[in-house]
Amino acid sequence: MNNILPLIGRDKELFVSDINQHDQELQRIVSGSKFLVLGGAGSIGQAVTKEIFKRNPQKLHVVDISENNMVELVRDIRSSFGYINGDFQTFALDIGSIEYDAFIKADGEYDYVLNLSALKHVRSEKDPFTLMRMIDVNVFNTDKTIQQSIDSGVKKYFCVSTDKAANPVNMMGASKRIMEMFLMRKSEQIAISTARFANVAFSDGSLLHGFNQRIQKGQPIVAPNDIKRYFVTPQESGELCLMSCIFGENRDIFFPKLSEALHLITFADIAVKYLEQLGFEPHLCASEDEARELVKTLPAQGKWPCLFTSSDTTGEKDFEEFFTDKEKLDMEHFTNLGIIKNDPLYQQELLELFEQKITQMKTDCEWSKEDIVKLFFSMIPDFGHKETGKYLDSKM
Repeated sequence: MNNILPLIGRDKELFVSDINQHDQELQRIVSGSKFLVLGGAGSIGQAVTKEIFKRNPQKLHVVDISENNMVELVRDIRSSFGYINGDFQTFALDIGSIEYDAFIKADGEYDYVLNLSALKHVRSEKDPFTLMRMIDVNVFNTDKTIQQSIDSGVKKYFCVSTDKAANPVNMMGASKRIMEMFLMRKSEQIAISTARFANVAFSDGSLLHGFNQRIQKGQPIVAPNDIKRYFVTPQESGELCLMSCIFGENRDIFFPKLSEALHLITFADIAVKYLEQLGFEPHLCASEDEARELVKTLPAQGKWPCLFTSSDTTGEKDFEEFFTDKEKLDMEHFTNLGIIKNDPLYQQELLELFEQKITQMKTDCEWSKEDIVKLFFSMIPDFGHKETGKYLDSKM
């Protein structure tokens, strides 16, 4: 989608001045370096991979569990940018697997490792089994790949956090907050930088991406009308990650500065703009049944049935914040990027407790969601988790 900016209520890109100002240095560093991108076939991973590829790296290896998305990434890159002299390869591997470990053992020579892999959906926390996989992917795979980077002499490790890690209210945000604690421990052995940012508009699996699917499948558009979010475009997400990876000092967290260019917008407002861009007038429905029925006839009249409701599901954050009032900020270094400066603060005994408890649950092959929630509260005492008993998978 090339017309994303008007849909998210903007008319200009966020990081243009910072990218332009530092582009020569970016170009010089990237073209002389070797990169490994993990989770590179997701929306942010693809965006980062493109930002690196177009600056001609010596080596660019991309790993992702999704074989299909990886094929599309290569087609997209070949169609947009063509070819580079450097070594560009993709590998359909699970980061948690023995095959991945063998891949690292066979090569492992990289200057920069960027980890974009994550279980990012709030809906993934409804059952204890997917929740455990979220902990594995977001916390333990990250810790493992950092250790492998240390062992093979990587210069810098980058991974994505989330705005939802600032005062988390859901398990996904909390898992990323715990991941940040593990990062702090490893940062004493390798330089690590990270980024927190807003929702990536039309990213895979997101509600906005769902709008595309609904239109293609001739189904109603559903959106909450009371939740406001900041949005960045996929390209902006790639730029933010690359800037943090290349220019971030150890333990820096980069985030987009709030400005007149970045403001909150509801999903329902975006749905209306989206439909108008496609030439449809939104038709508000009172129920799912009405919406499903009207979609058979209304589109032919240039109207599209919509159901806009308030949100009552577990884990939805009322507002977004990129930092807390306890964090130390550098707002001077870049025009549109803020930086959270961190000391290596972590409690070794807490991290060990977390590792032991999770290992025990896996050894027993038995755990409940309550067990994990309780463990999360011991890690984050002011964790704002509230269970409503309602989840996104129970809605249209």
